[in-house]
Amino acid sequence: MKPMTTRFGNRTALVPILASLLTAPAAAQAVRWTVDPARSLAWWQIDPHYEHLWATTCPDDPSWQAGEGRSPGYYVDYSTRPVTVASGRSDTRIPLFPRHRVRPVCRHAIRGEVTASDSRWSGARGTVVVLTDSLVTGLDMRDSYARRFIFETGKYPELRFRLDSLVGIQPGDTLRATAIGTFEAHGVPYPVTVPLTAVPEDGGLRVRGQFSFEAPLLVEHFKMSRWKLGMGIGYKRWKTVHAGVDLVLVPAP
Repeated sequence: MKPMTTRFGNRTALVPILASLLTAPAAAQAVRWTVDPARSLAWWQIDPHYEHLWATTCPDDPSWQAGEGRSPGYYVDYSTRPVTVASGRSDTRIPLFPRHRVRPVCRHAIRGEVTASDSRWSGARGTVVVLTDSLVTGLDMRDSYARRFIFETGKYPELRFRLDSLVGIQPGDTLRATAIGTFEAHGVPYPVTVPLTAVPEDGGLRVRGQFSFEAPLLVEHFKMSRWKLGMGIGYKRWKTVHAGVDLVLVPAP
């Protein structure tokens, strides 16, 4: 995911945050960040997406638009909407609707925290939790079906990512690193590596990252129902599942 220019208000207040983040000695005090739920989102996108197979936990963000076959109430601006093709053709735009500017309009669907032994992110550990019933595609019938039969939110209400370490840390105006950890869906863990970028965002950090896995793993690894997933898996139409987050982390009290 490409880093984007970020607007933020109180630049003076950010000076000590950036100073501690990028230049503090290794022996500095441990740090702890928590997720701001009103400004944080998660998303998924299937490849190929057939003009509708993508979702977000922040449908009120104006950068996002629902796919074709949407329910009433979901606004679509065809003057700015990317051109898509209703076929099995892959789309290199992942996600198709990245967030352009952070606004506090998101559902409180994400919680989590990240800790480190110093301000250079040594010994980083953390957990991010996403409520599966808050993922929205824009078609109420499809979302209801997914919650009941695919995610089975009654039994598995959360998706989880556990951060075990950060490697390849590159400080700068845009901090870059790779998160090593475990993604958990349907109660089943799956090891992932997630390239991350972090930039200042109004008193905190905006952290973005994404990963992917082959679509058949929904059945073969995560033990979801092949029959309930339908033709996407049964006829091998889905190739890849992409998932990611766009989080705002704020210093914990």
